[in-house]
Amino acid sequence: MRIGILQTGHAPDALIGRTGDYGDMFQRLLAGQGFTFRVWSVVDMDFPESVHDADGWLLTGSRHGAYEDHPFIKPLEEFIRKAYAEGVPMVGICFGHQIIAQALGGKVEKFKGGWSVGPTRYRMNGGEMTLNAWHQDQVVEKPPEAEVVGSSPFCENAALLYGDRAFTVQAHPEFDNEFLANLILARGKGVVPDRLLAEAEAALALPVDQAAMARQIGDFFRKPRARTA
Repeated sequence: MRIGILQTGHAPDALIGRTGDYGDMFQRLLAGQGFTFRVWSVVDMDFPESVHDADGWLLTGSRHGAYEDHPFIKPLEEFIRKAYAEGVPMVGICFGHQIIAQALGGKVEKFKGGWSVGPTRYRMNGGEMTLNAWHQDQVVEKPPEAEVVGSSPFCENAALLYGDRAFTVQAHPEFDNEFLANLILARGKGVVPDRLLAEAEAALALPVDQAAMARQIGDFFRKPRARTA
């Protein structure tokens, strides 16, 4: 199964030499599940020709806001709506979670409650899961067809399921604790309140459930489904 990774942002320059870009991080996260990958850097206006150029699409995180006026936003929303209409499965992570919701009729905004940073416990599919968060924007109104399958006290719409067509998560399963610690240094100071950064750093001793979420993503992509076109 070929997964197309739609890269909607770039890892910080200070980290990319060690970790690769976001597309590389997701390939590592989903390694060993039988997938092949191709990355399109849509943030740089590199788009697939067709929603059928891959068997499934993964939309990455980004430092941009889904509601901001960037050249790639509108064509990406059009791509999302077409993939959704034609039954090509999508997974969205952080910005990807938000832009899919926005494209399908939900609302994203800079959350008045502030930032969520570091290992965060979510209620997920009747259980619990800890994943690294790094966001202020949130889906504050979900699309009508979306079901909430993950939440936290801070983030009501933390994971959304759109039948067998899309599964989206606000947290970052591709971020391990080492990357999060370095992200705090590269992008946190002066942006995220110092108190939240200190709390996140203190919580980095907690394990995060990357492997469990990677399996959930893989299972979603492999789910039998019939395309409508």
